[in-house]
Amino acid sequence: MRAPGDVVGGRTALVTGAGNGLGRAIALALAGHGARVVLVGRTRRPLEETAALVGDAARVALCDVSDPASVDTLAAELADESISILVNNAGVAGPVADLVDVRPDEWDEVFAVNVRGTYLVSRAFLPPMLARGTGDVVNIASVSGKRPLPGRTPYTASKMAVLGLTTTLAHEVGPQGVMVNSISPGPVAGPRMERNFAREAERSGTTPQAAEAEFVSRAALRRMVTEDEVATATVAVLCVPGLCGADIDLSAGMVAR
Repeated sequence: MRAPGDVVGGRTALVTGAGNGLGRAIALALAGHGARVVLVGRTRRPLEETAALVGDAARVALCDVSDPASVDTLAAELADESISILVNNAGVAGPVADLVDVRPDEWDEVFAVNVRGTYLVSRAFLPPMLARGTGDVVNIASVSGKRPLPGRTPYTASKMAVLGLTTTLAHEVGPQGVMVNSISPGPVAGPRMERNFAREAERSGTTPQAAEAEFVSRAALRRMVTEDEVATATVAVLCVPGLCGADIDLSAGMVAR
């Protein structure tokens, strides 16, 4: 494994969904190893908060990753940047409901951000990498794409789609020097999971604490992973020679096979 500073230092990374949560943690980790980081999201204020934490190595850019015109505008705006690391992190959790109770617009929103967004941003920023013959794409998937999660069909289906996108894209662009991999976090401790547990509790008639306890009981470590652990894994993926088309399970043992 190569040293992070040698692999990341001096490069420019684009991180979607960088205003908070995993995106912010990943941006901070990349900047900590010497990367210039372009912080992308739909809302300026949280992106600027992340930029303040990153420092001079940050650039803020607004974009709705589900909108082709917005992504095209982003690519034009960043034409002066030599982006060689792309982290497709933007995502939405979607509804907590049985499939028969999920509205079509709720289903479409999840796929628009989680899958279409990954496709659109990759399509926009891969050509310069291919022209240079080098680059890295890291897609943030989820263990929910690899095992049942009742009440979360749109989310799990979208994350399985991201896994399929990753493996196929790796074979398309790998011969030209671009590495494509994914990371599948398990439940990540933080406000997003707290909201999920609250919705699950309301749906099932239990308490948020009981919903969380049942959820983490499936993990070997009986806990959730942290944002910093996912950020560390993102940097690590970039440092492993020959890693292409792989999915890294980071779930505290929630998925073991």
